Formats: sequence, structure tokens, C-alpha cells
Amino acid sequence: MGPRLKLPRYVHGFLDRHGRPRFYFRRPGFETVPLPGLPYSPEFMRACEGALAGQPRPRHQIARPGTMAALALSYFGSPQFGALRPSSQYAYRRAIERFCKDHGDRRAADLRRDHIVKLMSRLAGKPQAANALRRMLRNLMRHAIDIGIRGDDPTRDVKAIRTKTGGHHSWTDDEIAQFERCHAIGSRARLALALLLYSGQRRGDVIRMGPQHVRDDILRVNQEKTGAELAIPVHPELAAVIAATPSGHLTFLATTIGGPFAATTFTHWFRRECDRAGLAHCSAHGLRKAAARRLAEAGCTAHEIGAITGHTSLAELVRYTKAADQRRLAETAMAKTRTSTRKPAGRFAKKGEKVLEIKGRK
Repeated sequence: MGPRLKLPRYVHGFLDRHGRPRFYFRRPGFETVPLPGLPYSPEFMRACEGALAGQPRPRHQIARPGTMAALALSYFGSPQFGALRPSSQYAYRRAIERFCKDHGDRRAADLRRDHIVKLMSRLAGKPQAANALRRMLRNLMRHAIDIGIRGDDPTRDVKAIRTKTGGHHSWTDDEIAQFERCHAIGSRARLALALLLYSGQRRGDVIRMGPQHVRDDILRVNQEKTGAELAIPVHPELAAVIAATPSGHLTFLATTIGGPFAATTFTHWFRRECDRAGLAHCSAHGLRKAAARRLAEAGCTAHEIGAITGHTSLAELVRYTKAADQRRLAETAMAKTRTSTRKPAGRFAKKGEKVLEIKGRK
């Protein structure tokens, strides 16, 4: 008998009187949600993510009317919040709840622009966190206008902190080879690298990939962030790594206890595997950028790259193709100077040198 399947957190299962498996999401303080399908199937995980980001059950006297805490609860039940992706709902809820721990009893109508500037200045050393705070407060203030608590938005004239960063480091081919030398084919780390590099997907999509997503040598991806449905031909190198790596689970990548990775857990684990290979400056997301770079260097257009990575905006892809196009153009230009032996004619001729007339030219 094989090992017992470990269910995701807050998921409970049992067999009903007809012998059919039933699964429910049961989190203290939240509504119980029935889950469709079997554990770790796409529809099961989507429902689980939605339940995780759902609204807690209402409690009596949980917040005084007009306070930031009451506004937050109202926002969590709004159509605007419900339209967000489950991952965005989870991130927004955590940020708002942290804010309300310190400021939940304050009146939402009393929030001023200078208050927001001071709050952001306390995070001056963490500009991304400061900008995230500004975005969170902007959503709350817009909702406050919608429900009549405020008539203005105090975040409107608060500027985001501009940061100069190139984002995640894009792996070079030498760094990829260094990682591969450290982690042989058959290891989880090598499989993780291959899935990230040869699919060009984000970590949240890679950790949900499994054998059921590959049909007729096509990897089918339903992107968590954008909702885009992609059909990606399986690269021969990826196929070889998958075939050589034991799995036996519904996801290619599994933890040591046989369950799927959570996004944060995967990031920390892969970070340690990069450190083991001497690549402390490399990350999982950098392999997505490396995949786009390789496609660009192979001569793919921005539209062709987007068909693999799922980018909906070509602005980011232009950065990948621009560097590759510059390199190709430079190599072509230098090749022309090596093969050209013709002297300049006309006004560029040296003084006293006879300019040869081109035959047939008037």
C-alpha cells in the first residue's frame, strides 16, 4: 500500500455513504467550502486558492462603523476585491490586516495626505514595501468614496518611490551550466531548473505542473497570474530530465513528505539549491528571464516569445529582444567591415587622388 496522500492545509476529506470521496476547506473563522474534483487537480487547487483568500465569517462588534477596520471588512466583501486573482486577494488581505493591527481603530475619514507620506517615509529603506502600502491605501480610499465614507482620495497626490533596479538577475548560459554540474539529472533541483528554463513560466505555475498536463508532447499551462491558457511544446532536454526523475505524484515537484510545494516554500528551497551551486545571486524568476533571453537570441520575435512565456504586454519582451537584436546587428556590421575592401569614393577621396568613375555612371 502506497504512502497516504497529504492534503493541503485546511483541507479535510472523507468517504460519503456511497463510498465517494468528499473534500472540504475548513479554516477556523472562515466559511466551509466544498472542493470539486480530486486533490491537486487544477479545479481542486483553484477552488482551494479561492477559499484561502475568501472573506472570514462576519462577527458581531468586530469593528466600529467608520473605522479603518470596518472599511477593510467592507472592502473584502466588495466586487472590486472579489474580481482580484486569489493570489492578489491573499496578498492584499495580509497587507490590510497588518495595517489594521496598528491603525484599525482610527477613523477612515480622518486619513490625510501627510499621514500617508509619513507612513511611507518610515519604509524609506524598503521602497517596494512603501509603494505596496500606498497601493493598498489607495484601494481602501477608493472604496471609501464608493460607499460614501469619504468625498476625496488622500492618496491621489502621493507619488510612488522611484527605484532603480533591473529586477531579478537573468541567468547566463555559464551560470546554467554551473548549476547543472552541481545538480545531476535525476535530482529535484535539476528538474526544477529544467521546468523553469524550458517552459518559461513563473514559480506558481511550475509547482503545479504534473504528468496530467502533458499530452502529445505538449505542456498545457493555465497561468495563475493572468489566467492565460498556453500550449507549449515540450523541449527534448526537459523531456529527458522528466523521464529520468522519479515522481509518482500529481506534481512533478514534490516536497520530501510527498506533497506539492507552496510558492514561498519552493522559493526558499530553490534558493538553497542555488547557494549549493555557488550562485547566491540567482533566483527562480531569473530563469524565466533567461528563457526569454534564449528565445530572443535564437531569433524569435516578441510575439513568438510571448506565445511561450504568456506575456500580455510586449513592452517587457522588447527588453529581451533589444539586447539580442543589438548583438546580431553588431556582429553583422563587423562582418561587413572585415569583408569590405572597397575604398571610399567621391568627396571622401584623398586630395590629389584620382576618383575612378563607376562604369555606366553618368
